[in-house]
Amino acid sequence: MADPLILAIDNGTQSVRAILFDLRGEIVAKAQVPLEAYFSVHPGWAEHDAEAYWEAVCEACRRLWQDAPQERARVAGVAITTQRATVVNLDADGRPLRPAITWLDQRRTESYPPIGPLWRAAFKLARVEDTIAYFRGEAEINWIRAEQPDIWARTDKFLLLSGYLNYRMTGRFVDSTGAQVGYIPFDYKRQRWAGARDWKWQALAVKPSMLPELVAPGTSIGSISAAVAAQTGIPEGLPVLAAAADKACEVLGAGCAEAHIGCLSYGTTATINTTSARYVEVTPFLPPYPAAIPGMYSTEVQIFRGYWMVNWFKEQFGHHEQLRAGVLGVAPEALFDELVDAVPPGSMGLMLQPYWSPGIRVPGPEAKGAIIGFGDVHTRAHVYRAILEGLAYALREGKERTEKRSGVAIRELRVSGGGSQSDAAMQLTADIFGLPTARPHVYETSGLGAAIDAAVGLGLYPDFAHAMRAMTRVGRVFMPNPEHVRTYDALYKQVYQKMYARLQPMYARIAAITGYPKR
Repeated sequence: MADPLILAIDNGTQSVRAILFDLRGEIVAKAQVPLEAYFSVHPGWAEHDAEAYWEAVCEACRRLWQDAPQERARVAGVAITTQRATVVNLDADGRPLRPAITWLDQRRTESYPPIGPLWRAAFKLARVEDTIAYFRGEAEINWIRAEQPDIWARTDKFLLLSGYLNYRMTGRFVDSTGAQVGYIPFDYKRQRWAGARDWKWQALAVKPSMLPELVAPGTSIGSISAAVAAQTGIPEGLPVLAAAADKACEVLGAGCAEAHIGCLSYGTTATINTTSARYVEVTPFLPPYPAAIPGMYSTEVQIFRGYWMVNWFKEQFGHHEQLRAGVLGVAPEALFDELVDAVPPGSMGLMLQPYWSPGIRVPGPEAKGAIIGFGDVHTRAHVYRAILEGLAYALREGKERTEKRSGVAIRELRVSGGGSQSDAAMQLTADIFGLPTARPHVYETSGLGAAIDAAVGLGLYPDFAHAMRAMTRVGRVFMPNPEHVRTYDALYKQVYQKMYARLQPMYARIAAITGYPKR
């Protein structure tokens, strides 16, 4: 009998992928369906038709079987991983009441439930009143309750996108602990819903009955019904296994299960993560997220819309490369790498601070992006390289904060996400960090992480250690260039690390004068 396969469904921001993995972590077949861009009826809002997410899942699966019909009988189980912090309201019949609010959304409310005096006093003593107020104002739960009370009154279930797709697959309201990232009443330390006396139940206008049951990654949550089999082509009766959020699965699929390995993601949000058995808050009072391995934690530092800046540059200034790539029949990314390679390390003094969208506390909510050091020698190639360097500087800063808080030195890097396909980006990352920097052996690391969760849950491997040894490995390794390391180290320490402190007062004045960003 042929070896079993795992079907991993990865619902990202830009597309849905249905991927078949074998037990060595190799891709056997893949189908991809692009998602319509989110829509906005108000500046800063980002919504998506919830039913369209499910329709894209069904279409991706049907295309997969069209391309690889002979593999359908080998599938042993299904696991779903999704973008984080995208939320769906369902009525009592399980139907979406409004479009999903995606993780890119920037709306906030000043109308939220009161917190009792004891908690207020505790937050004041700990000097985290602003963080708690930010949490309450950003919570989609509170905005819907305040601005759409009729929708909230009819909301029977409030789910993350992962919980919604698991429900559509199995008919059960069950989600993974590893997928719980967002403004929800989740206890990140104990990896379960918050206890009855937790302040989050006061801060958020949600009841326990509105939330799904939680299970650990790798747990069976149901099976494929006849109706779902008809919609997707997935064989009826196949088990559906809990996976985790896409970032957690990406870290697992990249083989980063130890605290000394930093996992960089050059995706829409650029991040640096480590996996640890210890609960470590890299930024005080901001918790580590659940890992895709049960009971483990994923420390994380985010550069919101990090690699989005690269796409922004390509759309605004990269038409020449995109047209030329079409003529030459090559990928545009190869020509953008030529832009990077045409500029020396350090971009001849052009320095970029990549705070294109504000963070919660580091940087502060008033932060803006900045480029300094312009001269008449600089071209768009210098700007492009400076973007890549600025992202790597910001992630190095995150690495150093992680090391300081955890007490564990990061000695090697793995890089996932779209940016990992650029040799130039990989090399400058190795040079800025001064560390060996490797690509995982497959690009689809979030899908692979979901497949690992399923493989362990199905008993195809006895534990995560065995599954990771068999299913993950590194591809090409980029070694730091000592001369470039010296240049970058000086720029990082003497310029980049001083930029935010020097510019922060001006950011605050800009916000006060223009009203943007409004906080």
